[in-house]
Amino acid sequence: MKRECGMLLPVSSLPSRYGIGCFSKEAYQFVDQLKEAGQQYWQILPLGPTGFGDSPYQSYSAFAGNPYFIDLEQLIHAGFLTEEECEEADFGKDQQDIAYENLYKYRFPLLKKAYVRWKESLKKLEFEEKDIQKLLDQELEPETKDYCFYMAVKNDAEGKCWDQWEDDIRLREKAALEEYAVRLADEIQFYEFVQYQFQHQWQVLKHYANAKGIRIIGDIPIYVSYDGADSWSHPELFQLDSDGKVKAVAGCPPDAFSATGQLWGNPLYQWEYHKKTGYAWWLRRMAYSFKLYDVVRIDHFRGFDEYYSIPAGDQTAENGHWEKGPGLELFEAMKQRFGEDLDIIAEDLGFLTPSVLKLLKDSGFPGMKVLEFAFDDTQDSAYLPHKYPANCVVYTGTHDNTTLQAWYMSLDEKTRQFTRDYIGNERTPQGEIHWDFIRLALASVARLAVIPVQDYLGLGGWSRINEPSTVNKNWRWRMKASDLTPEILEKCRKMAKLYGRTGAVIQ
Repeated sequence: MKRECGMLLPVSSLPSRYGIGCFSKEAYQFVDQLKEAGQQYWQILPLGPTGFGDSPYQSYSAFAGNPYFIDLEQLIHAGFLTEEECEEADFGKDQQDIAYENLYKYRFPLLKKAYVRWKESLKKLEFEEKDIQKLLDQELEPETKDYCFYMAVKNDAEGKCWDQWEDDIRLREKAALEEYAVRLADEIQFYEFVQYQFQHQWQVLKHYANAKGIRIIGDIPIYVSYDGADSWSHPELFQLDSDGKVKAVAGCPPDAFSATGQLWGNPLYQWEYHKKTGYAWWLRRMAYSFKLYDVVRIDHFRGFDEYYSIPAGDQTAENGHWEKGPGLELFEAMKQRFGEDLDIIAEDLGFLTPSVLKLLKDSGFPGMKVLEFAFDDTQDSAYLPHKYPANCVVYTGTHDNTTLQAWYMSLDEKTRQFTRDYIGNERTPQGEIHWDFIRLALASVARLAVIPVQDYLGLGGWSRINEPSTVNKNWRWRMKASDLTPEILEKCRKMAKLYGRTGAVIQ
């Protein structure tokens, strides 16, 4: 088994010129910094097109990429945009905050211009329309093309979710599908061009990272959005009625953090149907994911053992109940398709029943350990490093946690003293305390340690990526180009080497 380490940084949080982190030169520079810091992994968040609340966990498709991540500078260099056009767009003035409303308003018109000029350039090379379409068809998955069709119809329907479309197209009647395909042909092809650019730019970046010895850890949500191509194109996969309405939705039950639980609203899977097909859709989804990533973190692993079902129309999660999920059978199907040594990380956080723990053990996947969960007043947490198995991934925190500095400052005196007793260092000043926790993670027996960049930088809670159950303030933080200094990178490299996290095989 190897001992390795990496950093967690969403693509959106990279510095760049045009409003949001993307596949720009700064992404390549970050890969170089990872290499310099002695890292082997870059963990990101889902790459799908964002929907409600700008969340990467509410995507319009499980088989498409986020248009915001396309590097406009590459389109400038290709002659499809001008620098003046990009500079005129108002993407927001704060270089550390993503202004999503501005992105939505200005990014798509620029991509439309690039699409028109791209087609013109191909026609000058004597490409006919059928040749252009063939080029796109060769590069895109059928499900990705479903997304492009979906978005074209959605725009035609003034942005409405598919359950509010005209009946003929909502229910996918053949004549309607044919009529819309002709009427919206150019809009559909525009979205196909966007996906073509996304795939090309991402694969070049991923190849660069791999060549530098950096592997990509991607993230897939267990559920898909109801307002999306997956549920519209394949309603049979979900718990929907004959009219396409949800029968029940996903969420979490009430707990100490939420008296009414969490109402996510995603459609639930029709697991019996998936089983009859040999889990064909899930195998296609994993094949697409392994094309994007080297390692796949599967969100909400517990939901494959048992999932929480909330009656449709409820305003809280209080009346939900647990249903049996597919269990090990799904992962056995994956192993038959992709091989026994699946590069999967199971997000097994939260309350875990004996059956979930058994599923994790039987799957062989490494689970997650989060240091910020370790130091409660019981002093008996499974997240304390001396209790780790080697087959796990340790994090100081995830994208759903606040930063180490903010977390430490929020502790009561008893808990804070326990953390100092555990670390064995009473003298570290507050401004440097994050390094003690990073050291704790790297020194543990966990096979892989992943540290959010904000924790390496020692930033406060203002740089938090997401606060669950809140909207309109998440997924916004961006790193400055000057943040990862040579001194920080050198310290990262020395610590990785000190604790044997240079990728060497250990017994």
